[in-house]
Amino acid sequence: MLLNMTHLPHLTLRHLGMFVRDIERMSGFYKEVLGFTQTDSGHVRGHDVVFLTRDEKSHHQLVMETGRSEHTGPGFGLQQISFQVSALEDLRVMHALVKARSDVGLIQTIDHGNAWSLYFRDPEDNRVEIYLDSPWYIPQPYGEVFNLDSTDAEIHACTFQKVQAIAGYQTMGHWQEQLAQQIKP
Repeated sequence: MLLNMTHLPHLTLRHLGMFVRDIERMSGFYKEVLGFTQTDSGHVRGHDVVFLTRDEKSHHQLVMETGRSEHTGPGFGLQQISFQVSALEDLRVMHALVKARSDVGLIQTIDHGNAWSLYFRDPEDNRVEIYLDSPWYIPQPYGEVFNLDSTDAEIHACTFQKVQAIAGYQTMGHWQEQLAQQIKP
């Protein structure tokens, strides 16, 4: 199915995820050699995860997740590719596009507290995320299913109600100010 490209939301490539075998060694390398700052870490889907950034406005530009197979070569390290949109309506448009395809699988909408995400598998089973930042920060990983059929106001209210009760909650602006101090040499 060909799409009229003028109707697609603007997508900005924002971060990549990679599967790793030794998360301490790999995150240490990226911090020590490439100057990344660790913003969060935790456990999700049975794996350890680490979030890294060099951008004071981005919670992460790189996410590492344990679970990489012992195989080597192309295709064994990609965890996900993530694109940012500017509105919940953009997520709805993309959700409708991927749902209409027979070659896309595992479609999920996840509220991360600091972002609303649409996840799906492309025709070769690569994980793709399209997301919108929320105005709040909470420690990651965090994720709950949310309904894109809700109004913007309902989605915002539901997320805010949940995140303000989580230890570490703060506005994204305040969190970004703190991160900027960590990143500055």
